[in-house]
Amino acid sequence: MGKITGFLEYERVDEPYIAVAERLENYKEFTLPLEEKKLKDQGARCMDCGIPFCHSGCPLGNLIPDFNDKVYKGRWKEAAQILHATNNFPEFTGRLCPAPCEEACVLGINEDPVSIENIEKNIAEKAFEEGWIKAHPPKTRTNKKVAVIGSGPSGLAAAQQLNRAGHLVTVFERDAKVGGLLRYGIPDFKLEKQIIDRRIAILEEEGIKFITNAHVGQNISVETIIADFEAVVLCGGATARRGIPIKGNHLKGIHQAMDFLKLNNQYVDGLIDFEAVLSAKDKNVVVIGGGDTGSDCIGTSNRHGAESVTNFEILSKPSIGRPAHQPWPYWPMKLKTTSSHQEGVERFFSLSTKEFLGDKNGNLIGLKTIEVEWIFKEGERPELRELANSEKQWDCDMVLLALGFTGSEKTLAEQFGLELDFRTNIKASTTDYATNVPGIFSAGDMRRGQSLIVWAISEGRQAAYHVDKYLMGSSNLPLKDDNDLPRI
Repeated sequence: MGKITGFLEYERVDEPYIAVAERLENYKEFTLPLEEKKLKDQGARCMDCGIPFCHSGCPLGNLIPDFNDKVYKGRWKEAAQILHATNNFPEFTGRLCPAPCEEACVLGINEDPVSIENIEKNIAEKAFEEGWIKAHPPKTRTNKKVAVIGSGPSGLAAAQQLNRAGHLVTVFERDAKVGGLLRYGIPDFKLEKQIIDRRIAILEEEGIKFITNAHVGQNISVETIIADFEAVVLCGGATARRGIPIKGNHLKGIHQAMDFLKLNNQYVDGLIDFEAVLSAKDKNVVVIGGGDTGSDCIGTSNRHGAESVTNFEILSKPSIGRPAHQPWPYWPMKLKTTSSHQEGVERFFSLSTKEFLGDKNGNLIGLKTIEVEWIFKEGERPELRELANSEKQWDCDMVLLALGFTGSEKTLAEQFGLELDFRTNIKASTTDYATNVPGIFSAGDMRRGQSLIVWAISEGRQAAYHVDKYLMGSSNLPLKDDNDLPRI
């Protein structure tokens, strides 16, 4: 490494944020980039640790010490080449990934870990700024046609890898624009959509065909897909939303988080007027669910001008530091306070919603909760126990359900004749991503269930290798442990 003692000389520095009052006025990203000298210092903190556990923390197997070293030395183009060797879309992961690599960083044992995610984002932005990221269509074509269904991160990664192998790739997206959850589930203040558009332009120039408003199984038959393509990769995500089966769940004012976020993203994109969104303006909003989607609802509600925002989580409040039973380098379940939380919310843990309350016209006016505790017994599933005399009634006129997903929608599985696993995901081999129907593969959340963007990209890359091998008998596409550097 270029700076052996860098981790002793430099403290971690993260990108600062624009002030809350200013950033709530719009939906733009609000981080302030660090100057190049500070970014080089952050790269210098990578400590030549001998065994880089960050590799094992990253589902993509990113070559993190290598690109950190290049950043420290100011060799940005080489850093971009190294980063793109394992990650098709670092401009996405550098903004959205929860950075399991940082939790596995050796420096993180007793100091702040290296700011890997921010370094990654800045490498990608530097590469775009300098024009290093260009389209590289394959020199030869196999004339094998592959359909990728779903244009989220796993679908895009699979499509780019298969196109690099020379296949004719068509991506089918049921919505009006490409991007899947990146476009319709992630608020613009975390990922402005021109970031997606500039990458899609590269993929199109490389020869990938995108068809939007193409809902396979509805306005495009599975028979057409099977007849027209030699292989199919299902990357439709885990989009079956979890509800809350309690009294009053039919009341007006109760909405799924993804409906709320999608409509708002369409508004920001200029596709609909604000009157068409599920507006939180002047409302007392309760967000049920304490994950990233819940956080996105909080940030969006505050930008709407909500009167108040309250967040319920049924799980116990996590510890601020790493729990003893989740030692380094494992991913710790610790308290996460996001930028959206900092913008204004009251958070409650160990709270279960028991009933929604409405007026005579069917409008939501409140809800009832009860405090709970979790009982853990070795070898048994945790038991949820309600605490006596802890009921409480809350006034609210909008509830957003951010409870996660129960698996993939069943339409494609039923029409393609595919088996599902016990979690209602597409059942596909962990060895080759193949389903029970020859020529049909699955990757990303549709196969593994709701997960991280970095896992989705990894799954798309891995699946592409096996699809290529299925079509050609062998494949030169890289797998996770290969270190060949493709062009950026």
